[in-house]
Amino acid sequence: MNRRDTLATLSRGAALLAWGSLFGAVQRPARATSALPRGEYPFTLGVASGMTRPDSVVLWTRLAPRPHAPLGGLPDAPIDLRWQLASDEAFSRGVRSGTFTARPEHGHSVHVQVSGLASASAWFYRFMVGDAVSAVGRTRTAPAADAAVARLRIALASCQHYEQGAFAAHRDIAEHDLDVVLFVGDYIYESSNPRYRLRPHEGPPPQTLAAYRARHATYKLDADLQAAHAAHPWLLTWDDHEVENDYANDQSPSGMRSDEFLARRAAAYKAYFEHMPVAPSMAPHGAAMRIHDQFTWGRLAELWTLDSRQYRSVQACGEPGRGGGRVVSGCDDLGFESRSLFGAEQEQWLARGLAGSERRWKLLGQGSQICPGGIDSPLGRRIYSDGWDGYPRARERFLDAIAKARNGNVVCLSGDVHRHLAAQLRSHGNQRESPIVAAEFVCSSLTSRGVSEAVMALMRASNPDIVHGRSDERGYALIDVTPDATSCEFRATPFPAKPQAKLSPQASFVVEAGRPGVATA
Repeated sequence: MNRRDTLATLSRGAALLAWGSLFGAVQRPARATSALPRGEYPFTLGVASGMTRPDSVVLWTRLAPRPHAPLGGLPDAPIDLRWQLASDEAFSRGVRSGTFTARPEHGHSVHVQVSGLASASAWFYRFMVGDAVSAVGRTRTAPAADAAVARLRIALASCQHYEQGAFAAHRDIAEHDLDVVLFVGDYIYESSNPRYRLRPHEGPPPQTLAAYRARHATYKLDADLQAAHAAHPWLLTWDDHEVENDYANDQSPSGMRSDEFLARRAAAYKAYFEHMPVAPSMAPHGAAMRIHDQFTWGRLAELWTLDSRQYRSVQACGEPGRGGGRVVSGCDDLGFESRSLFGAEQEQWLARGLAGSERRWKLLGQGSQICPGGIDSPLGRRIYSDGWDGYPRARERFLDAIAKARNGNVVCLSGDVHRHLAAQLRSHGNQRESPIVAAEFVCSSLTSRGVSEAVMALMRASNPDIVHGRSDERGYALIDVTPDATSCEFRATPFPAKPQAKLSPQASFVVEAGRPGVATA
């Protein structure tokens, strides 16, 4: 078994063992294993929920009275806290409660998976330790798997560089009536660019667990991000900046040896898990963590979250033994059949799921723009090797699996590229004789700067399957799914996003059931 196969096996088999042996998620009488520092509030990072299913939801917080101090300012000892969930904000009806032991080896993070809940229901939750009580969060369970559902409302978001703008879009997300937030990558940025810095990170690029914890804490302290988490359940996947820009599997763009980079990746994955509302069973084992998953919304929709980083082939035509994207032209290695973004096992898992799904809509949440985005030049077509353009055979397999989806109606929901984009997905991109098999909506970044409009104009001219593309504004996409159609409203504000910015509609599109192409709403 080679190294990459070993990592994949670990990610599949070790998460549950890691939780059972390390996190100690057993119910016990409410008591403080170790007292909190006197007078300090432990819920500074807010509350969150996620991974909503018909009978369960995950509740999250992290105890950290001083988030940038070692262990969040807490002693190196476990601390018991209490949690409550109820059907009303006064916590007087349908109350469920229990205790959880937050352990120092996991940053005193809390992941409570509450099961046995009524489907399609709204819930309120909170945490308590000593006399301290957290903010109240609101969440919901998904409809029963066989339920007839009239609507699914999603906020599609990605790319929130803390330094490059305020999280005004999260305030807008918190204020909307939604079912879930789908976040498709770059929750934190490990990197910095002084040219666009409006507010600083807490330190240099993280390399260690302590540093990644501090970086996550910086983001979680933002009041607008906390509001979006408290308002809605989240479904998440990652891209690259959660570890290092443009990394590929075990290959670092910065020239680290593979073993050194995997140690960094292990620290990043652990910090990610500690700060996200994901299931306890997703606890990482070293540098391996399975994040790709599948969710249902009654008979209306099935949604897959996909991982295009952990298992991918290294970018083509780069420096041997080193990851990282670059602009390339005439690269023969692009055509290798074995090259993959998802890895063979995840590709096959998704293909089986699409072929077997009987739900009206199939939604695919993943990291980057699928539609071709290269630019034609006198020297030939130039593409960026880190995106889907750098993996053309993998894209063909992906689109072939989409074409074979039972009853069709596939919509891809993407991020990463810092532009609002609506596109047709054909079996062979930009070839008019090739059939359209799906639609793609790409959300702009929440804060991170995009390419110039001059470059965007060249991209639109070189790729007729792009129906709409703008990179000058920041924001997110509102996705509204009904039995008859899936619609998308791109919401936006100019770059850089200001603290009191108001988002407004940039453009709207629709995909009608039975007609895979994007049309103007």
